Amino acid sequence: MSRSFSKPLPTGSLLMLILFIGVLVSAIAVSYSAHWNRLLLNSLYAELSVRDKAQAEWGRLILEQSTWTAHNRIETLATEQLKMRVPQAAEIRLVAP
Repeated sequence: MSRSFSKPLPTGSLLMLILFIGVLVSAIAVSYSAHWNRLLLNSLYAELSVRDKAQAEWGRLILEQSTWTAHNRIETLATEQLKMRVPQAAEIRLVAP
């Protein structure tokens, strides 16, 4: 005679198993979501740093451009290097179109 000593599962045990798996999956998803959020935030801060450096460089370039194109500098270069001068009133001739 062979007897089986297996008892039937209590009522609601399948529901408890499903709920346990749901809670476990939810906990893993929250952990993954927090990790992904941290990675994205670090990436955002890195990009903001790059943007700030680019804006600072842009400001320096604009300042340099205004220095190179200053009227007195252009006049000095024209006078010294190209030997240009402002013409006298008698040297000015009007050309008809």
